[in-house]
Amino acid sequence: MDSDSIPQSFTIELTCHNDDWPLPEKDMLEQIAANVLSAVKWERKCVISILFTDDSYIKDLNKTYRGKDKPTNVLSFSGYCKDFLQILPHTEDIPLGDIIFALETIRAEATQQNKPFENHLNHLFVHGLLHLLGFDHETETEAAIMEQLEIEILSTLLIPNPYEVIESL
Repeated sequence: MDSDSIPQSFTIELTCHNDDWPLPEKDMLEQIAANVLSAVKWERKCVISILFTDDSYIKDLNKTYRGKDKPTNVLSFSGYCKDFLQILPHTEDIPLGDIIFALETIRAEATQQNKPFENHLNHLFVHGLLHLLGFDHETETEAAIMEQLEIEILSTLLIPNPYEVIESL
């Protein structure tokens, strides 16, 4: 991948708490982030923090911050509020937020859904980034908008529609 093709309007910070993770290439994550930011016409410089962890750690976060005592595949925590954007100079990097992935849950879902692990992880990364950018799926309308964006962004990476059911062979 040509690094000149990636906009330099963001920085990705990676941390891994689990040695079992088949970590994605940073170039691929940068390309996905560039595609997401371009699709939603995000024009501010930003920092995106990514943590690769396990079910135990994400379960604690999910219980603490969402009141759900179970692991989940991905959590997103926004690092800014809209009022903050109004006062922060355009030359400053915006702490867009954190995206946290749980290996066991993602691996199990990919197997259950008959999807390649990497495709599922990339979908969840797009999903998490869209949450950081203010998209949600609390209503049917919001969900339809968010899902359509995910499908379009993933198609630029030649990843099939993640919402289509894949039959087992």
